[in-house]
Amino acid sequence: MSDSCAAPDQDLALPASVDLAKETVLSGTVVNEEGELVQGAYVRLLDGTGEFTAEVVTGEGGQFRFFAAPGKWTLRALSRYGDATGEIEAARGVNETRLAVSRLGDTP
Repeated sequence: MSDSCAAPDQDLALPASVDLAKETVLSGTVVNEEGELVQGAYVRLLDGTGEFTAEVVTGEGGQFRFFAAPGKWTLRALSRYGDATGEIEAARGVNETRLAVSRLGDTP
């Protein structure tokens, strides 16, 4: 157990204690233009009005995870390979997505 207040390792499996009937999880990976997983990307969670809500750093497997309320969210990845922005309509349970970063910015 760590004494820090940092976000948990994003590559770890979802804890068994998470009740997916009650929780909304936004989860995904960040990849570059070659499809390689991007470690160390900053992924920001923005609410329906575009306001910053949270940020995590992707783990070795390029993974990120947020616990949020159901609804429409924007995800923005910032990395050494470039940036990506995507939207997700989240429901209870696990909501998977992928952000493909490029020098041009937004995902296709």
